[in-house]
Amino acid sequence: MHSFKSLSDRKIHTLFPIVLSSIIILGSVRLILDSFKSNQSNILKVYGKPNGENNIGVHVVVSPEDRVEEGCNVFDGKWVWDNESYPLYQEQSCPYLVKQTTCLKNGRPDSFYQNWRWQPHGCNLPRFDPLKLLDMLRGKRMMFIGDSLQRGQFESMVCLVQSVIPEGKKSLHRIPPMKIFKIEEYDASIEYYWAPFIVESISDHATNHTVHKRMVRLDSIAKHGKHWQGVDILVFESYIWWMHKPLVNATYGSPDHVKEYNVTTAYRLALKTWADWLESNINPLTQKLFFMTVSPTHLWSWEWKPGSDENCFNESYPIQDPSYWGTGSNLEIMELLKQAIAELKIDVTLLNITQLSEYRKDAHTTIYGERKGKLLTKEQRADPKSFADCIHWCLPGVPDIWNQILYAYLLKTFQNLT
Repeated sequence: MHSFKSLSDRKIHTLFPIVLSSIIILGSVRLILDSFKSNQSNILKVYGKPNGENNIGVHVVVSPEDRVEEGCNVFDGKWVWDNESYPLYQEQSCPYLVKQTTCLKNGRPDSFYQNWRWQPHGCNLPRFDPLKLLDMLRGKRMMFIGDSLQRGQFESMVCLVQSVIPEGKKSLHRIPPMKIFKIEEYDASIEYYWAPFIVESISDHATNHTVHKRMVRLDSIAKHGKHWQGVDILVFESYIWWMHKPLVNATYGSPDHVKEYNVTTAYRLALKTWADWLESNINPLTQKLFFMTVSPTHLWSWEWKPGSDENCFNESYPIQDPSYWGTGSNLEIMELLKQAIAELKIDVTLLNITQLSEYRKDAHTTIYGERKGKLLTKEQRADPKSFADCIHWCLPGVPDIWNQILYAYLLKTFQNLT
């Protein structure tokens, strides 16, 4: 992809932990605020027993035209301007979006980032149909597992379907470390589970965690796994929390023996623990598994605009170079993930959204998000080089396309009722 000069490497190693840790704090604060709203929530309320009534709603037929052509690589393509069909929903129409993602409401002057459609070479993605997705979810649970970027994908999916669900028949429950969106008429739920390392860590508490004090239990996953058992569709993601520094404190074997691991070594061991859990606990006949690849960062403008010294702030258009690959996306981590999934005895579909997202330097929240639970001050907005968030994404935006691709894969294997 790129060959990196030693000067650039030193710059990355110096700046990346500082920028990354300050932005990741946003995810922690959002969970704190969510927990304050969850006092009236409880597991029984969310997972109450069915009342015996039949689900309302007509079954949707998935036609051959709804399915991606065999052999088509939906991850290889380009972004096409389409202000007639996109966005797939309006920011103001989805009450489930958090302030961290509502860029227009927070003052972003342009909305161009909402109007780009991902066009694979040689085929088309099926148009997202919320009724078809809900029919596929009838009587099922879909769970997104990971960090705050995965929470953004969860919120995107909720916004994509919520408009077709009648008022009073949908509800969002916060039970840290989970969020659960219930669709009553379909006896279905779309859920989110906070687990930034997939395996257990001292960062697993829903409100009391920080990237500055990472300690990962590389061979422990049972506390998380008990929440994943029996879930029909599991969508995993884990990357950005690993990348705070090149070394991470972790245990493997003895829970009392903490030592520093190279991040790639630790990631490989964590994936092995995850894979072992899957093979012991997943029923491949009834459960579908997906893993999202790296969500790119756009922290340094010199990567796409040589000679500049800014970040993603004030960018309005995607990168046009089809070979572009930023330094924030670790190729070694990508290879470890591909290898771990290839060696599994059960099927996990790897959704390689990294390259298509690499082009979208224009779609991050920048200065139009939150820091420590509050919108940026006037003074902070005046200093985008220090305060712009070039990790998280505005909604509507790029995560909607991730979900459109996930939807296409679910359509592939969906069987119509006869």
